[in-house]
Amino acid sequence: MKLSRLFALALALTSVLLLPGYSQTTSLKNRWLSISVRPQDASFELRAEGLRDSVFVARVGAEVNHQWIWSTDYSKHQASASTFQDALGSGHQLEVTLAGGANKLGLQYTVQLYDDRPYGTIAVQLQNTSAQTITVQNIRVLDVISRPRVNLGAPNNADRVLSDSYSEDRPPLEIMDLGKAHVYLGGDQFGDAYSDVHLGVGSQLIYNQKSRYSLLLAAFTSDRWLTLLHLKTENGPAGNAGIAAYAADSTGTTEVMKKETLRDDPPSDQIELSLSVAPGERMPSEKLMFAAGQDYHSQLENYGEAVRLLHHARFSSPAPWGWWSWTAYYFGLSQSTALTNSQWLSAHLRDQGFNYFHVDEGYAYADGEFTTSNATMFPDGMRRLGHQVCHLGLNFALWIAPFRVSQRSWVYQHHPEWLVHNAQGKPIQIAFVQGKHDPLYVLDTTHPGAQDYLRHTYQVLTREWGVRYFKLDFMDDTGIEGYHYRPDTTALEAEQIGLKIIREAVGDNVLLDKDGSPMLNTVGLTDEGRISTDTGHSFRGTKEDATGIAARYYMNRNFYVTDPDAFTVTGQLFAERSWHQSKKPLTLNEAQVSIALAAIAGGMFEIGDDLPTLGAAPDRLKLVENRDLQDMVRLQRAAKPVDLMTYLPQDEQPSIFLLREDQRQSVLAVFNWTEAPRSHQLRIADFGFSETARPTATDIFDPQHSLPVKDGELQLNNQPARSVWLIKIVDTSLPVRPPSLAVHVPSRVEMGATASFSVTDEGKGSPALQYHWDFGDGTLAQGPAVTHAYTNTGSYTAHLVVDGLDGTANKKEFPIVVVGTPQSGFDERNYRRYQDHQP
Repeated sequence: MKLSRLFALALALTSVLLLPGYSQTTSLKNRWLSISVRPQDASFELRAEGLRDSVFVARVGAEVNHQWIWSTDYSKHQASASTFQDALGSGHQLEVTLAGGANKLGLQYTVQLYDDRPYGTIAVQLQNTSAQTITVQNIRVLDVISRPRVNLGAPNNADRVLSDSYSEDRPPLEIMDLGKAHVYLGGDQFGDAYSDVHLGVGSQLIYNQKSRYSLLLAAFTSDRWLTLLHLKTENGPAGNAGIAAYAADSTGTTEVMKKETLRDDPPSDQIELSLSVAPGERMPSEKLMFAAGQDYHSQLENYGEAVRLLHHARFSSPAPWGWWSWTAYYFGLSQSTALTNSQWLSAHLRDQGFNYFHVDEGYAYADGEFTTSNATMFPDGMRRLGHQVCHLGLNFALWIAPFRVSQRSWVYQHHPEWLVHNAQGKPIQIAFVQGKHDPLYVLDTTHPGAQDYLRHTYQVLTREWGVRYFKLDFMDDTGIEGYHYRPDTTALEAEQIGLKIIREAVGDNVLLDKDGSPMLNTVGLTDEGRISTDTGHSFRGTKEDATGIAARYYMNRNFYVTDPDAFTVTGQLFAERSWHQSKKPLTLNEAQVSIALAAIAGGMFEIGDDLPTLGAAPDRLKLVENRDLQDMVRLQRAAKPVDLMTYLPQDEQPSIFLLREDQRQSVLAVFNWTEAPRSHQLRIADFGFSETARPTATDIFDPQHSLPVKDGELQLNNQPARSVWLIKIVDTSLPVRPPSLAVHVPSRVEMGATASFSVTDEGKGSPALQYHWDFGDGTLAQGPAVTHAYTNTGSYTAHLVVDGLDGTANKKEFPIVVVGTPQSGFDERNYRRYQDHQP
């Protein structure tokens, strides 16, 4: 048994019955944290290594039949210690059972600490011990009762708060000093309002700038409930901000949606989630992770890794590169302009990897009727356009709002019973398509008719139109609580039911991208996920996008492949639009900011400009074709925002990102988000380079521009306003090494049989970026794992070229013998039915 396991066993105490006044506590401890159940009131206390006082003391509770019950209401409790095992490893837990409450309801909570991971979890379970059915509106997983509410080793007025939002842009994510308010109160996207509550959805990080300790609370599960974190501020002596209340709830979406698409709806449509629990049944909360310490980057990255392992995240596919119509045309894209852009993309950028052609909103007659083309803009139909795009060697991609149904659609007009409704049976309206045009409703994914309609829609789009990628939008808008065909279905459950139907309909090889949606709810079902607000043709919009990309960097290839939205580099203007638009064309500096921001996200890489316009501007096209920048994206890693919680006030938001490409080379992105020049002095050692390194620094956008490195410091002087310096730092004391590979190639194969070829990057040289196979019979393939069938016997020599950084490459060749004889006769044993199409 490992020493750490023995250490944890020695510290895990046995179970004990605790009564009021009993002096002993039951506690757990690992190397980073300790949890104790207090005997006097069954609350639990979190402590972190290195802090003298507890981080917080909290109780649990539930809102039942619209009345709150608390763990502190019970007269006795029992705490039993045991071990547990899950996908993250082993640990120890305390199960606290409360009894003696006047409400006659069973309440239980479980705290867990992992033996070898620096975090734990808390979950609550309510049992209906009465003789009647009860309703549950809310389960409070954590209700802090200590003073100060949260202690990170220094006063709360030094705290910064990073609260994730309901979806990637509801509201646009900000990092706020504690004294500033951060809950979205409604209004449209141009006139937001806030209160004195920092509302986090899914996760919240509190960082103290003086002590450098941080606390992360984050949802581990998203089975039924939305996890909301409420941090309410107060002003103390001399105006110093403090924390008045702090709580984490498993609840419905209505609190958020009343400030969003339901804000103008009548109370009958703003339905509070209320789940029925029959006598003897149990109702669990979502599981909440907690971590505290002095490395907030590790806390976020550990959380991302945990989500990947627990939810079987889909991230194996390479990130799509290509073109996106929305910011290039908005609703103005037509059949002719789409075809022109697809032809330009195929002719000029396909061979560089830009091979997805993505049509956004406006192609369909109505939301909820996506297989009916908009005949005004696409007179020959989308099926034909899809075939033309595929004929050009591109992958056809579509935007879709999977659960939105407009009043003009066939579903609304023929099957209103397929819609989420209120208590009176009336479909709940959530918004309009644009302005006050075409009211919108929500598809009830639990209704068998609606489920069949979903299946049919996506089968047509994939099998007949040839779509290979879907951007699934407005799942945040449709995430409303209401009455479904299947009783007691929550908004998050309904979304997952619908996504599972879509995934089954399209198969595993079609990419699904989570656009508007709570961040955790689609993990394991979608391949990509949006992490920022919509882009546009303005520096202001890019600046707003940047905070989401910084704050959610840890999600890349943990939750899904991240989608930072399209970059825009041309001078296009859309004067009639106000969202993320400008009255002046983007300067070259501002264009560099947009594309650099997309590159550091390490995920999807999409052009958001009209392509002939891009081709007519050589300096802008040069940005898209920049090899160093493309290689950053090919690495498929997100750059770490070095100053995520420590950015200087004069920088306004995180500004410095590090992409460690290999031991020899890194890319440093330094953004100036301000309206004045900025200067920085940065220590090279802080970016992972040794004291003996001999670093050089060059500007990726201008390789002739060298930046001075003196006495181990990188001098960045007078960086212009609204700009980025994308700096390649190379340690010239280390040799250039091509990728180190482990290759698996068959030496002997049967003619006509499918043979597998694969290669793995061993990580001992430059990272592998691109894989080129030549099978020796005139056929080629790309990728780390491919298949091939030889059609003739004989001896062949297969070739593999794997590209690394800075033009390095590893070249290998393999002899292959193909044996066998051709078969041309009829043999009924070779015939069997394909199961999908039985008569």
